[in-house]
Amino acid sequence: MRCPSCGHLESKVVDSRPSDDGAAIRRRRECLACQHRFTTYERLGDNPLLVTKSDGSSETYDRNKLLRGVTVACAKRPISPDQITSLIDDIEAELRSMPRNELTSRDLGNKVLERLEKIDDVAYVRFASVYKDFQNIEEFASALEELR
Repeated sequence: MRCPSCGHLESKVVDSRPSDDGAAIRRRRECLACQHRFTTYERLGDNPLLVTKSDGSSETYDRNKLLRGVTVACAKRPISPDQITSLIDDIEAELRSMPRNELTSRDLGNKVLERLEKIDDVAYVRFASVYKDFQNIEEFASALEELR
C-alpha cells in the first residue's frame, strides 16, 4: 500500500479489525519510511456493479460518488455520518443480493430516496431536486406534495 504522505510502497499493519458489520476490514498502517500512520479498508472484490445512466451509457458503481451525493443532500441537517454510511451500506447490501449486476441510475436514485424519506424530509427534497432534475417550481412543489 502506497503511503499517502511520502509515496513509499512498504508499510506495516499496526491494527486490524472488522468494519461495516463484517463487510470490510479496517487496517491501521504505518509507513516504513516516514512512520506516517494511515487507514485502509479491505472489501470483498467481486463482479462490479454497472449503473446504466439515462443517456444509455454505463459506468461502474462508485460508492464514493453516491456517498458524496447523499452527504451534500444531508449537509447542515441533523444526520450523522454514521447514518449516511449505514444508508449506503444498506443500499449496497441490497444491490449485492440482486441476481444481476446491472441497474439503472433511476433505480439507484429511488433506493436513496426511499431511505432518505424515512430519515429527513429536507435531505429527501435536496437529493430529489438534483436526482430528478427539477426544471421548474411546479415539479419541485409536486415532490413536496408527495411527502405529505
